[in-house]
Amino acid sequence: MSDWTAGYVAEIDYTYGYYPELNPLRIKLAFLNQGLEFPEVGTACELGYGQGLGTNMLAASSKVAWWGTDFNPSHAGFAQELGGISGAQLFDESFAEFCGRSDLPEFDFIALHGIWTWISNENRAIIVEFIRRKLKVGGVVYMSYNTLPGWSTAAPLRHLMSEYKTKMTAPGQGIVSSLENALEFTQKLFDSEPLWTKANPSVIERFNKAIKPQNKHYLAHEYLNGHWDPLYFASMVNWLEPTKMQFACSANLLDAVDVINLTAQQQALLAEIPDPMFRQSIRDYMVNQQFRKDYWVKGARKMTLLQQAEAFRSLRVLLVTRREDVPLKINAALGEGSLQETVYEPILDLLSDLKPRSLGEMEAALNGKNIQFSQLMQAIMILSGMGHVYSVQEESLQNSKNAKALNAALMDQARGNTQLNYLVSPVTGGGHVLNRIQQLFLLAIRNGKKSPDEWVKFVWEILAMQSQKLVKAGNTLSTPEENLAELAEQARTFAEKQLPVLKALQIA
Repeated sequence: MSDWTAGYVAEIDYTYGYYPELNPLRIKLAFLNQGLEFPEVGTACELGYGQGLGTNMLAASSKVAWWGTDFNPSHAGFAQELGGISGAQLFDESFAEFCGRSDLPEFDFIALHGIWTWISNENRAIIVEFIRRKLKVGGVVYMSYNTLPGWSTAAPLRHLMSEYKTKMTAPGQGIVSSLENALEFTQKLFDSEPLWTKANPSVIERFNKAIKPQNKHYLAHEYLNGHWDPLYFASMVNWLEPTKMQFACSANLLDAVDVINLTAQQQALLAEIPDPMFRQSIRDYMVNQQFRKDYWVKGARKMTLLQQAEAFRSLRVLLVTRREDVPLKINAALGEGSLQETVYEPILDLLSDLKPRSLGEMEAALNGKNIQFSQLMQAIMILSGMGHVYSVQEESLQNSKNAKALNAALMDQARGNTQLNYLVSPVTGGGHVLNRIQQLFLLAIRNGKKSPDEWVKFVWEILAMQSQKLVKAGNTLSTPEENLAELAEQARTFAEKQLPVLKALQIA
């Protein structure tokens, strides 16, 4: 029997994720900041959509026609079920099968999140040819992948765990069991104090803080695949050369703000480098880049300063975190930094009513606050990069209808599924983090429960029916009284903090 997995972990399902970099509104903001023309995305494709949650959210909440494939049939089954609501055209084909289809349109946007590192060179070549043939002129590709030099120190750790699985795992042993045994063996190796960890002490910290606490399904896909090849940025440039694409910018909006990532000396050194591709490579060394999230464009075109300013002023944004909960601290490559209160306080105060505003309207409203438009633009970039501000799209009755239907299906599944931690907003055209209990509170409201006490009773009946209990501070709450008390506290917080935001997002 042939191995349809092609070396990829398919024994267990991947996690249910939503990635904001795939939202076309994110492209617009990132390109605007670089002064680049951006496409109006009408057709989009995701290669390797995992569970397809994000793809379906993006399809349901916008006018974009989404296509995609994932060769894992259990992933495709869930994704296609949601696709019946969202309208996304999702397949369970290999990259070779999908990319060879004759019924695919040309695409304005092609996305590959966390796929490139874990596939063979043969599949990479298929994807490059697909992009060459199917990406429109002016179209954008989103690509994220593990990067060198950031992985240089920890790469042997991944190799160790993968080799243990290959050499020490008994036939028929489950992938999660193999992973747990590999983690246990790695700890024994560390306990023996090898010279490798003494020379690279950061590996131990990575193992204890970034690996062991992680979701086991995520770790299996990340560390036990047959293919794994982190690349230097220059190698990615070489791979994509046949597509005629150019590097546009990082999809991580915070990367665009040099002052929080690079010292003055580093900025000066980069300014001396005329070649933009080599400049990116050197920047990776400066920040010890481990995972790149990049936008590439087929035919980069610069805006005039007037075009850029006008486009920025027409951009509409919405605060999606309660004003009191937005910190004036930021973590970036240089560590923790403080946001300038005289700039950020008035901006946040203006947005605190949770109503969409254009930057032009904000500029006028902030007149007299001694805030330059360039400062406003940078503040919106940083607040967006931190996840506190979202770009807003034009409203559509169909978007609202489809998003509402998809959310209803997801909340219904949340009664028994603990992993669906997003709902979709027709306002932002993308997903919004909402844990299971919060979704069940919303479900209670949809079922006519008006007060937090009624929400608590509704949710507890669902949990108790499945013999499920809450966990607080790492401890399982054993009695009904303890669970009800914790639910009551969460319901009060939900009513005070989350519900107003969800109403602004038209999720509630």
